[in-house]
Formats: sequence, C-alpha cells, structure tokens
Amino acid sequence: QVQLVESGGGLVQPGGSLRLSCVASGTIFRIKAMAWYRQVPGKQREWVAGITRDGITNYADSVKGRFTISRDNAKTTVYLQMDSLKPEDTAVYYCNTNPASVSYWGQGTQVTVSS
Repeated sequence: QVQLVESGGGLVQPGGSLRLSCVASGTIFRIKAMAWYRQVPGKQREWVAGITRDGITNYADSVKGRFTISRDNAKTTVYLQMDSLKPEDTAVYYCNTNPASVSYWGQGTQVTVSS
C-alpha cells in the first residue's frame, strides 16, 4: 500500500522559515510527479507547488519567490522550503502526487504563522 508521511510544521513568526518533509513509498516517488497542497478550515484544498519526476518545478502565484520544492530520489523524500512566511500561509500542508490521488492523502503537518 502507498504511504505519504509529512513532517516539519510548527509555529513561526511572520518573515520566518520552515522546511517540510514528505517521505513517500519508493515506487510512487520513482514514477510520479509530486506536489505540496495546503488547506485552511472551511476552504478548499489548494495546490501550492509541484515537481516533475525530472525535477522541473512550478508554484502557485501566492508562494512564488518564497517557497522552494525539491526532491531527493535516494531518500524518496520531497521537501518544501518556506521562507518569508506570511500569516496567510497558515494551513495544514499535505504532499501527494501531481495531480493528487484521493487514496494517497496522509495526515498533513500544521503550519501556523503568527506573531
């Protein structure tokens, strides 16, 4: 069965940084484009950043220039480096394939940006 485990969230002040990690099953990671998503209570889940199997990246306009997605094939891990964080970035962050697969959603990791 597939498994995606997110970690690295926490409480940070505006302007601060966090680095999220997502450990994926080897098979999925090897063949699939991956992405980070986020969700605020009462709102639709939002696509944040994606990375292809070959390492090509793209970003939502709201995070462009502040977030960096990367992947480590040897560790079957995808990362999200978040800099210059804003209160509007507060959400539960999830990783999944790109586009997402319903059966792959994990527990997510909470990111709270507040002074």
